[in-house]
Amino acid sequence: MILYPAIDLKDGNCVRLLRGEMEAATVFNDDPASQAAAFEAAGCEWLHLVDLNGAFAGQPVNAGAVEAVLSRIAVPCQLGGGIRDMDTIETWLSKGLSRVILGTVAVETPALVREAARAFPGKVAVGIDARGGQVATKGWAEETGVDATDLAKSFEDAGVAAIIYTDINRDGAMQGPNVEATEALARAVTIPVIASGGVSSLNDLKALRATGVISGAISGRALYDGAIDLAEALKLLRA
Repeated sequence: MILYPAIDLKDGNCVRLLRGEMEAATVFNDDPASQAAAFEAAGCEWLHLVDLNGAFAGQPVNAGAVEAVLSRIAVPCQLGGGIRDMDTIETWLSKGLSRVILGTVAVETPALVREAARAFPGKVAVGIDARGGQVATKGWAEETGVDATDLAKSFEDAGVAAIIYTDINRDGAMQGPNVEATEALARAVTIPVIASGGVSSLNDLKALRATGVISGAISGRALYDGAIDLAEALKLLRA
């Protein structure tokens, strides 16, 4: 199971939100590229980037910070937030991004997901963010009434590289991930599923790995607060 340290970008800073609330942002680093370099130095295999402003704006906002990260490190990065058309997908991949995450458009324009997955094999993931099993979009501001598992199943034949499943109510709350819901989703599809939201201890990582069906986990606040030592966590997952 791969651990993805998270760098969430708001106004050019590296922040963490509480349950997706933009006004509940804590700034952890005003130099995202240096934070990325620190994660790389600790041995991470991937980084997870989110353009929080972009998720609300519907277009990239923190492009400068993302480009600074990409120019600073060698490990692959995936990015979500404000990626809603083919031009933006192509632009980011041409700049060295390894994977784009499509969230809002997966609900609103699923044909774009399929087109992108065909055009860029292995480089397109679907972000499914849910409250109580129901998908939320546009920076988690809009409830869709779409069932998360149904949405995931609809992309079974699309060739997407992964599904990033976020339990919004757990995100940033340091209360542990929703292992049961994430495992159920992972068992419902053949697409690799990455867990996000609430991963805050080594025991959380052990619980996710013990399912045998979850391919990755994203953690942010716990790494910044020191609740998870990245080097120790990576050693655990590689054992």
